[in-house]
Amino acid sequence: MPRTPHILFDLDGTLIDSAPAILASFREAFAQTCITPAMCIDESVIGPPLTETLQLLSGSDDPVRVAQLAEAFKASYDSEGYQATAAYAGVGPLLADLAAAGLTLSIATNKRIRPTRLILEHLGWAGFFAHVYALDLFTPRLPDKAAMIARLLADQNIAQDQAIYIGDRSEDGESADANGLPFVAVTWGYGSLNADEMRTGWRVAAQPAALAALLLAV
Repeated sequence: MPRTPHILFDLDGTLIDSAPAILASFREAFAQTCITPAMCIDESVIGPPLTETLQLLSGSDDPVRVAQLAEAFKASYDSEGYQATAAYAGVGPLLADLAAAGLTLSIATNKRIRPTRLILEHLGWAGFFAHVYALDLFTPRLPDKAAMIARLLADQNIAQDQAIYIGDRSEDGESADANGLPFVAVTWGYGSLNADEMRTGWRVAAQPAALAALLLAV
């Protein structure tokens, strides 16, 4: 594929293994609020926005209960919990190579903006990204990832044929499709797409080195 100057990345499950930190803070939130989870707190819940995940885990859409859980989660995760986040092997060098090649890197994530920025600083990656977008970066909050990507492209005056989105879940690919962007699914994270979820035109990268070769191809 031809080299694309603007590379948009998902975060959780794509660049970072955030599962241990997130799951620990979910468990602490339920313990602190004395609410019993309605389902197992495991990696299958990683990816959607916080409110949606807490509704799923609590088995309730009661706004008071969900808000209580959300505040407990944020108190845990935004203070020390996020520091347990780890970069996937090879991702740091991948970002450095892409930046050195003159490509513009951005984040478009369902994660809240505060922990996103904390994690990028913690990993020493903040300087790699020209733009960092999250659903709660704006008021009112953006409705979904497709809208967030559209906002990023519009704000930064990036043409559809000048950008590509990289993620690990079907939602990521669908959000790229909604904006007319090519999509590469990475398969080293916990949201790895199976064959049934793949769509025509989507590409796959099994290792960061393979993704670098794909993105740096001329």
